[in-house]
Amino acid sequence: MKRNPLIPFALIAALGIALTFLLSFQGLYKAEQLADAEKNGGTTTQTAAAKPEDIVKQTCVSCHGDQLQGNIGPNLQKVGDKLSKEDIQGVILNGRGNMPAGLLPADQASKVAEWLSQKK
Repeated sequence: MKRNPLIPFALIAALGIALTFLLSFQGLYKAEQLADAEKNGGTTTQTAAAKPEDIVKQTCVSCHGDQLQGNIGPNLQKVGDKLSKEDIQGVILNGRGNMPAGLLPADQASKVAEWLSQKK
């Protein structure tokens, strides 16, 4: 008895089409979440509610060190003595030296700047 060699290919194609539809519907859901995030100023409610310490751990530790002791970037342990909250926020948003601009959205930059300005 001979088997039809096209059956495995047809099953794989059907599985691929079903998977494509499934991922498309998941992508539609993610697109709605992203659209809602853009309406809320570019951040999701999860990241907007984050503590400044957590934001720093996620974004700044790679350059400024885990204790803000400086690594590639400068030491930030006593940055509040040198810069005001507004100055720190300006550096976070606009960049300076080797620091790139726009690493954080404005609301997170404000929280981090306030937290760092208290470091004296």
